[in-house]
Amino acid sequence: MEKLIQTEFGLEDVEIKRLDGYDNANYLVKTKKTKYIFKTYNYTDEMYDLVIAENETLLLLEESDKKKYPKPIKFLDGSFVKIFKIDDEKFIYRMLSFLYGEFLGDIKPTKELFQSFGIFLAVMDLKLQKFTNYTIKARQWEWDIQYLNLNKKYINDITDAKDRRIISYFFQQFEENVSPLLPDLRKQIIHNDPNQWNVLIKNGEVSGIIDFGDLAHSALINELAIAITYACFDKENPLEWASIILKSYHSRLPIEEKEIHVLYYLIAARLSVSICNSAHSRKVNPENTYASASERPFLKMLYRWLSINPIAAENQFRISIGLPVIAPRSIKEVVKRRYQNISPILSLSYDKPIYMVRSAFQYMYDAYGNTFLDAYNNIPHVGHSHPKVVAAGQEQMAKLNTNTRYLYDQLSGYAEKLLSKFPTSLNKVYFVNSGSAASDLAIRISKIHTGFEKLMVVEHGYHGHTQTAIDISDYKFNNPKGQGQKEFILKTQIPDTYRGKYTNKDENAGKMYAKEAVEQIENSNMPIAAFISEPIVGCGGQVPLAVGYLKEIYPAIRKQGGVCISDEVQTGFGRLGDYFWGFEAQGVVPDMVIIGKPMANGHPMGAVITTSKIAKSFGKSVEFFSSFGGNPVSCAIAISVLEVIEEEKLQENAKVVGDYYRSLFLELQKKYNCIGDVRGYGLFLGVEIIKENNTEPDIKLAKHIKNELRNQYILIGTDGPFDNVIKTKPALCFTKENAKKVVDQIEKILKTY
Repeated sequence: MEKLIQTEFGLEDVEIKRLDGYDNANYLVKTKKTKYIFKTYNYTDEMYDLVIAENETLLLLEESDKKKYPKPIKFLDGSFVKIFKIDDEKFIYRMLSFLYGEFLGDIKPTKELFQSFGIFLAVMDLKLQKFTNYTIKARQWEWDIQYLNLNKKYINDITDAKDRRIISYFFQQFEENVSPLLPDLRKQIIHNDPNQWNVLIKNGEVSGIIDFGDLAHSALINELAIAITYACFDKENPLEWASIILKSYHSRLPIEEKEIHVLYYLIAARLSVSICNSAHSRKVNPENTYASASERPFLKMLYRWLSINPIAAENQFRISIGLPVIAPRSIKEVVKRRYQNISPILSLSYDKPIYMVRSAFQYMYDAYGNTFLDAYNNIPHVGHSHPKVVAAGQEQMAKLNTNTRYLYDQLSGYAEKLLSKFPTSLNKVYFVNSGSAASDLAIRISKIHTGFEKLMVVEHGYHGHTQTAIDISDYKFNNPKGQGQKEFILKTQIPDTYRGKYTNKDENAGKMYAKEAVEQIENSNMPIAAFISEPIVGCGGQVPLAVGYLKEIYPAIRKQGGVCISDEVQTGFGRLGDYFWGFEAQGVVPDMVIIGKPMANGHPMGAVITTSKIAKSFGKSVEFFSSFGGNPVSCAIAISVLEVIEEEKLQENAKVVGDYYRSLFLELQKKYNCIGDVRGYGLFLGVEIIKENNTEPDIKLAKHIKNELRNQYILIGTDGPFDNVIKTKPALCFTKENAKKVVDQIEKILKTY
């Protein structure tokens, strides 16, 4: 190499050092007088044309701004690019001038420096607007944001399933929010890689830019998206720093409103491109640490980006270039419109209702740019807008959606996968549209199988909104506005070891509660068709059934001919951490299980799972049919939920994060007498708020905590007979950092109450 450089360029006493690079080999060439960059490439026709195009670009820029851009250096024969053959391999060689300066990545950022960066890019892009090159225009490759989908093939090279999840999410967001607008965005040749190691600084301002190997004919706004990505990825307040670049760029080259509209998603796309390519490079060439160095910090930035409401980002970008912010309708207007057609019986959460427009994993975004940490909604079980779940629904909806009178693979496929999660005795499933419909069907099956009409329920239990479900839900029928307890309902007290008759101080509290319930069973004036209970009574205040309770109840119910139903609508699918189903905590196997809510991540779906024996009895009755139960789209979505739970180890996450979350509440309990009890498992917790020095429910304080958290953009709920229990049951992707944020904020509220 040294000899070649001396011969071809007429240089003497050269010193050569190889530089880090992504694909091609580059060398720093030193002489006594100056420095150069010698670049080499494996030969292809396409690469040769691109190198020629790059040189043409540099020669254009260098005409008016010398020493701001690398200058192509001629070989002795007058050419700028030459092809050499070595050992039957062909290589492309070229030489560029060396630009002096410090790298942006090595300089402490200042407002003035970022202003200089924005102006420099604008001036360069203005010059490039006059330049046309059809080789660059024809280029389609992974590092051009407009061709984001070319990187999809690298997503599986990302080793962590949770990281793949967020990358896939932003791919979907790009498809929804950017792709439709791409044809209308201004296009031109751009540098396409103004990263912190390509931008040079002298005397506190940008003095030059190097490495034009990523040149692309792309949307002009992509230049800024890339610059912001690399300049702001390590900043705690990336929007503020991004706004400085935008404002200064706009002062020289005005940015259009539609370009600002997509910028949030373009930045996420560039982060995704870099992460995908870093992961792929690490896989195929693990020794090239340069190529994969940015993966972890960029992932950290992408997670931070997820916590920013896209509307908040766009509004800050708009302000920076003098555009008015997006002004949605007021809450008052939205509420008024709602009640024009919707009855007030459909209640709203919080003293100040929230106008939601988007969501992602554990975050929800309102119309005003606020991001809410969702520690409350258990229906989006694997996270709001999970990309795998969304894709499953989209893809199946585009193929087939019909009913169970036809044959299709999704029905039996999901049934097999679902039933594999249950004990072998529970081997038949009926699909419906909700947990309420499942409760209704379960009671119908129980009555047909046993021939009995009487039903046994637990105090404060809730099983749905159909008439039958209300009949068996003490939470509903015992409400002051409720219909009252029907004569065929036998209610037993909730086995609450905090507020009930037998407490945690009683070693055999579960058996003692069960003994009284068994006496009710034995003294019943007619046989009981079914006993139904949640493993943790949610509306009762997140109250776990006392240990050993069901082990005594189930045999007594079965002895007199009844069946035992476990309502797992809220507690199932790994939410409890240690257990995939809540009944496992009691060491029992029910005869029937009801599921709903999270099984399809919010898509309306429910099911009843039972035994062959019970299914055979039910099969002798009038045909069962549900128009939408078990349809291909629902099944495809539900399959994806099970796959996500496994791939992302979400049951394990519920255990680890849930235990940590609970420990934080227990520490808080030691400091504040108003916390009477902390209970639950995994990510299904209840915190009982009481008046200090006694166990009287403090309804006012519980409500205050809920609404103050809402004002701090954290969502939790309250429940229980006195509405004094803080309940938190977030998506299973909830993190320890999220948990700490919730508890820290509650402590701040308690300190100032």
